[in-house]
Amino acid sequence: MNAPDRFELFVIPDGNKKVEMENDTRIPNAATFKIEREDHTLANMLRAQLLKDPRVLFAGYKVPHPLEHNFLIKIQTTPGTTPGQALSEATAELIKEINTLKNKFEMDVLRIRTFEDAKATQGGVYDDPMAIDQHRPAMDVDF
Repeated sequence: MNAPDRFELFVIPDGNKKVEMENDTRIPNAATFKIEREDHTLANMLRAQLLKDPRVLFAGYKVPHPLEHNFLIKIQTTPGTTPGQALSEATAELIKEINTLKNKFEMDVLRIRTFEDAKATQGGVYDDPMAIDQHRPAMDVDF
């Protein structure tokens, strides 16, 4: 079969770096970063996070080829900030946002499980009009 091995999706080949930067000589305060073994998911999140920063003038990405597992992200910043600094800060902020989302999700799962356990032990019916779905069984999520 002609399909590439699955490990090629996430194992960085010897001699390659996860992130490579190339300064743009034609545009001031601009650089292009090549991110290995990632796809549109991370690229779009990074682009959106970069554009929230008022010091970032431009942020855009492209995937050079669907069979290549990398993307290029171009960043242009204001004179007081470097593209590398903007990317680093955007990555840190994105990690914080994702951790916050994860914590909220885990708390909601815990709340729903606690509620379902209490309802099961009391044998009562809960009549909350704000409940998502009263006829749905408890969530089966393991962490």
